[in-house]
Amino acid sequence: MAYGDFAEIYDELIYEDINYDSMCSRVIEICNKENICFNNYLDLACGTGNVTLRLAKSFKESFAVDLSEDMLREAFEKLKKEKVRCKIICQDMSELSLNRKFDLITSVLDSSNYIIEEEKFMNYLKSVKEHLNDEGLFIFDINSYYKLSNILGNNIYTYSEEEVFYTWENTFEDELLSMYLTFFVKRGDLYERFEEEHLEKAYTEDFIEEALEEVGLRIIGKFDGYTDKKVSINTERIVYVVKKELFK
Repeated sequence: MAYGDFAEIYDELIYEDINYDSMCSRVIEICNKENICFNNYLDLACGTGNVTLRLAKSFKESFAVDLSEDMLREAFEKLKKEKVRCKIICQDMSELSLNRKFDLITSVLDSSNYIIEEEKFMNYLKSVKEHLNDEGLFIFDINSYYKLSNILGNNIYTYSEEEVFYTWENTFEDELLSMYLTFFVKRGDLYERFEEEHLEKAYTEDFIEEALEEVGLRIIGKFDGYTDKKVSINTERIVYVVKKELFK
């Protein structure tokens, strides 16, 4: 499900602990190491544009894609404020159709886990390959199976401040994490209630890597988050760096 009414609240609350500067510096570091061209950049599932905003400054032309119009509105305002040029498109990344190729494609902060059908996940990887330049990079991350099943699964989280209160109830079953979010946001003297449900698929590393190989994407890097550390059994966010297999 695409993020709905509370794009701004997700930006401020759900991802408040994300160090976007560090993340994007790591992405640029990888790009420099692989000697990519900095002409065209595509950010898939761009959300409110925090990553788009930072990375687009390094490229001549940038595109941002998301399924949620609410998130794209937030992204548009940020990019406009910072005077960063970027084309914003509302599209399902598992059915990507932009009629151009890119030097860098990113899909970060577990956006890939939101594709819960394996067939759609394969289509997503195929469409990424079709939109990638021969020497381009695709950098994406997933919430690990360990994180979804052991850290987030079957837990309840709460956040309470004067202006907003929310509960985040999770259940994990059949490799799916169901997240039920209830918000109470102060509007004048009253609190307005909103609810959303989100699903994330727990993909094993074996599945991801076999899928990449099947569609002709070659792994050139695999890291514990946006660091240079190797993945361990307790890794919560796995970052993949891949390129096209040119003869497949």
